[in-house]
Amino acid sequence: MSQTITQPPLVVFDHPLIAHKMSTIRDERTTHRPFRATLSQIAGLMVFEVTRSFKTKPIEIQTPVTKTTAQRLEGTITIVPVLRAGLGMIDGILEVMPEARVGHLGLARDEDTLEPIAYLNKLPSDIDAGPVILVDPMLATGGSASAAITMLKEAGARDISMICLVAAPEGVERLQHDHPGLTIYAAALDDHLNDKGYIVPGLGDAGDRMYGTV
Repeated sequence: MSQTITQPPLVVFDHPLIAHKMSTIRDERTTHRPFRATLSQIAGLMVFEVTRSFKTKPIEIQTPVTKTTAQRLEGTITIVPVLRAGLGMIDGILEVMPEARVGHLGLARDEDTLEPIAYLNKLPSDIDAGPVILVDPMLATGGSASAAITMLKEAGARDISMICLVAAPEGVERLQHDHPGLTIYAAALDDHLNDKGYIVPGLGDAGDRMYGTV
């Protein structure tokens, strides 16, 4: 059995390659095709560290030379993107971890109240079979992420973490209040939210930039 690693509530990546790719994502001149590709690449780079605390179990295998003990992941991993922008992170993660399952949560933000409205909930029936990673490029007010985590818990998920590209302090605080013990992994922690609920400096609307609907 692998050793359990305790993670802090917020992990901000300090990696030159991720920082380099974040400059592309933030640049307003980046069009939808390179935006999508870079978003996927960053997600793939991040998931390596995110899975560091996942438990493994020993198994006996036969190599071409001899029998030996190897390690396999103990549980079934489920990746859950928050639609629609979270879909842009899935391919990069599955390139690294193709054995993972993918659930889907659809949440739209009411532009007046800034509160989330759920329109899709499609998750594995045995979501408690292993770790669950919620993915969404932006953690702004934290309303949608908090609602998504509540939906995951109601479905039976017990081991939940979140990956985002850009987080605002307000969103981090909201999740720490609503869901103590959750670990958030971010490529960057930005300054604040503006009066429209957008992250500053941020990268704009990730979904619009990803699909060319700006």
